[in-house]
Amino acid sequence: MAFPGVELLNVTGPAEVFSVATRVAGGSGYTVRIATAQGEPVTTSSGIRLMADLSLDEVDGDVDTLLVSGAVRVRDHDVEPVLDPGIIDWLRTVGPGVHRLGSVCSGAHLLAAAGLLDGRSATTHWRTAARLAADHPLVSVDPDPIFIREGRLWTCAGIASGMDMALAMVTEDNGPELALATARTMVMYVKRAGGQSQFSVPLARPAEPGDPIDDLRTWIGEHLAQDLSAEALAAHLHLSVRHLSRLFRRRTGTTPAAYVESVRLEAARRLLQDSTHTLPEIAALSGLGSVESLHRSFRRRLGTTPAAYRRRFR
Repeated sequence: MAFPGVELLNVTGPAEVFSVATRVAGGSGYTVRIATAQGEPVTTSSGIRLMADLSLDEVDGDVDTLLVSGAVRVRDHDVEPVLDPGIIDWLRTVGPGVHRLGSVCSGAHLLAAAGLLDGRSATTHWRTAARLAADHPLVSVDPDPIFIREGRLWTCAGIASGMDMALAMVTEDNGPELALATARTMVMYVKRAGGQSQFSVPLARPAEPGDPIDDLRTWIGEHLAQDLSAEALAAHLHLSVRHLSRLFRRRTGTTPAAYVESVRLEAARRLLQDSTHTLPEIAALSGLGSVESLHRSFRRRLGTTPAAYRRRFR
């Protein structure tokens, strides 16, 4: 489902995954169609026009998968989702009967406005996640994962992550072999499963050139196995521990200790996904020190164990 101003990749990204999967499978697979309000062409946010195959009224109840794309507008330096009352009313009618219902990016706001996400966990693009949570308190919004599946309902962070979600749907429908072959054909990074974060720890706060705290963040990432206590970090910048803590919180919104643990945990996650290192080796390489510390960090931050994480994402 598309409408004027929609993000181009929100529509074409998943569509291309389904199309390539069909070709890889030898021509048997998915039929992808684009529906707009009146079956009219729509101009996307990039200025490229999309042709529609049918109008919303022509969408019957026999739909296997309906993906609701999103659009945003910038107002007073803030990003807000586009909410079309006609589309919301249409979703209230059609949504409950669809076999598999998903949103791409801020399309989650349309599903939520139609009451289809009440009592469910959902995600959306990180720039509009707070708005989704505030507007729809019955929806459990998690701004971190690239996509969330709960039963027949799927939501994703949008843009490129719509392709990750589509690959997961291909896996569900046809098995991992076809999904892997599709990802290889598209030169995609196939390992991005739903629980992956929308962005890495360093990207969560953009760098400012010449900022000593940003320089310290870079240094931390390059010296994970060293002593990264508050005292050691303060000595590295020739500051008192108190002054460092004040500057660090002002710049990043967190404490040096919490940031160090986050970066070390992210390093451990990458090693679990991409290497054959043992847990003691990963604990040492990431700077978490011991397997016990590795387990504590995973349980506290991710609610799982390192072994379970490796089985899921490797």
